[in-house]
Amino acid sequence: MRLDVSALLGLLTALTPALAADLTLYLPTRPNPFTLPPTTHATLATLGESYSAPLSAVNTFVFRNVSAPGSYLADVHCQTDAFQPLRIDIDAEGGLQAWQTFRGNEWDNKGEALAVREGSVGKGVELRALGGKNYFAERPAFSVLTILKNPMILMGGVSMLLFIGMPYLMDNMDPELKAEFEQRQKEGGGLSSMMGGGQQQQNPLGNFDMAAYLAGSGKKESGSASSGAKNNGQKNNNGVRR
Repeated sequence: MRLDVSALLGLLTALTPALAADLTLYLPTRPNPFTLPPTTHATLATLGESYSAPLSAVNTFVFRNVSAPGSYLADVHCQTDAFQPLRIDIDAEGGLQAWQTFRGNEWDNKGEALAVREGSVGKGVELRALGGKNYFAERPAFSVLTILKNPMILMGGVSMLLFIGMPYLMDNMDPELKAEFEQRQKEGGGLSSMMGGGQQQQNPLGNFDMAAYLAGSGKKESGSASSGAKNNGQKNNNGVRR
């Protein structure tokens, strides 16, 4: 019986498990890794499979025996600080590639490529810190500038300056202009008449009597006026007889 070598090699390849890879995530120097809470841990997740690694004594997250090749999302869960999530691709031979990723975007939208380095624990990627987490909104402090920026306060201040500075302005005014201004005030025009050139527009509805109009006196006056005009026209049409 003759064995097929190619079929045998294929069968051995199918039965042999994939090479397991170790992945290490290194924490940056800032923030200080020793100040992170002990509950800090990292996760490495893909579709249908997930790994978790606690914070080690040398400030790393080590994922052992990541056997399934594919694309993984590496994320650090910390109560005090936030870190940049990463996309890590592991091939069948155990090779690693890492990129920055962004939440809410498409998975193929890769960010900056990160270098995979050999560290003290093993092959891995260095994480990037985003900053501390703030769970509370700071109450705004009292400031005098915020009060002075209020439009109502500004209008009141300008009015007060005009009220206080008007007497000094009148004292330094030209005598002829001052006499004209006083005359305008006596007539009731005031400063607005001087600014308008002394021309005051009369309101056409100033002499309108609303009560008389509602009472119908206007119609009667117009009717009597029209009847008087008719009588005068008839007299003129008749002429003078001799």
